[in-house]
Amino acid sequence: MSQKALIQHIFQRNTLCTTAFPDKELATGFIDELFDFLFLPKNPRITEAELDKQYQALQSHFASLVYDVLSNSTQAQSIAETFFASVPNLYQTLLTDAQTILQFDPAAQSVEEVMLAYPGFFATAVYRIAHQLWIQNVKILPRLFTEYAHSKTGIDIHPGAKIGEAFFIDHGTGIVIGETTNIGNNVKIYQCVTLGALNVAKELAQTKRHPTIEDNVVIYSGATILGGKTIIGHDSIIGGNVWLTNSVLPNSVVYHRSEIAVKDKFPIEEVLNFVI
Repeated sequence: MSQKALIQHIFQRNTLCTTAFPDKELATGFIDELFDFLFLPKNPRITEAELDKQYQALQSHFASLVYDVLSNSTQAQSIAETFFASVPNLYQTLLTDAQTILQFDPAAQSVEEVMLAYPGFFATAVYRIAHQLWIQNVKILPRLFTEYAHSKTGIDIHPGAKIGEAFFIDHGTGIVIGETTNIGNNVKIYQCVTLGALNVAKELAQTKRHPTIEDNVVIYSGATILGGKTIIGHDSIIGGNVWLTNSVLPNSVVYHRSEIAVKDKFPIEEVLNFVI
């Protein structure tokens, strides 16, 4: 393809494109600003009136992002108002998530440390923000939000997933949670866990492709759980490196058994016995 043909192709594609794209820098900037506003106060002496002004500015910022996607100012404003009406409940839910991390991670010293330094909390916060927008039927913007969290933390949570309260991600790197995953309350997930689809055929896009994890389940590192019909019963423990494509009854313990052989790198030579 020549340079001229390339330019023509891009021009025609742009002309025919019906999808509007938000500004990525403004979108990621909004996430950082909202997260900092809720959890990382930069000026503890700020007045209540100034906080309210900041909050209104965030809402205006968000409405402009939605407008970039919808090109309808009335609809964008309505979506922004609905979204910000949900923020107090999102905030309470995220406080519960942070308290859960503090309660179950021996290394955590305070809720403030969790909010400042724990990638699992950041990824969960961005997911909950994105999910609220997802259920308001704005699709591209929440994907941009969660991919930003993915790039920062290594934790990939689709905004369409449903996750209950008191969610605990420990370490988190390499976690993948697919679009139609359902996760109950008080679930703990460690690094490198995949909650994925057993079949990735495009024609199944509108079906439930990812597993259901019921309340009080612990999933240890490296576990892979696949399939829309796979249900992990409540109060179960899924051990490290387990591969599951079938459902598990409540109160189960599932573990991977492996054999480990240890050999001395410098073995002692075999003793020869002589009989004289």
